[in-house]
Amino acid sequence: MTFDMLYSKIHRATVSDANLNYVGSITIDEDLLDAAALRVGQKVEIVNVNNGERFSTYVIKGKRGSKDMCLNGAAARKVEIGDKIIVIAYASYHSDELENYKPIVVHVDEKNNISEITNELIGSDH
Repeated sequence: MTFDMLYSKIHRATVSDANLNYVGSITIDEDLLDAAALRVGQKVEIVNVNNGERFSTYVIKGKRGSKDMCLNGAAARKVEIGDKIIVIAYASYHSDELENYKPIVVHVDEKNNISEITNELIGSDH
């Protein structure tokens, strides 16, 4: 049996731009992509903490060090610059793999600088 589990997330990033006139996707600083082990073209779910919107898109690489977190195309209508979002990626795991399961959780500050990388899901022990 397989289970769809959290693979990686960037927690409470700040939307730096919203570009309606783009093909689509989310542009993420390459440093953040590396930290979260996300790949270009990978499907991600976006959760907007400010307005409750939840939608899917795919990743494109932003300039390393730019702190980009830009929603493009139709997704640009679901955010405002300055909104807090969570970028979530899931993966399918076989039950045998779950014994050593450790998702990647990248915490960022107000300017999308990495403040902590952990494997812990807060509240999962309660």
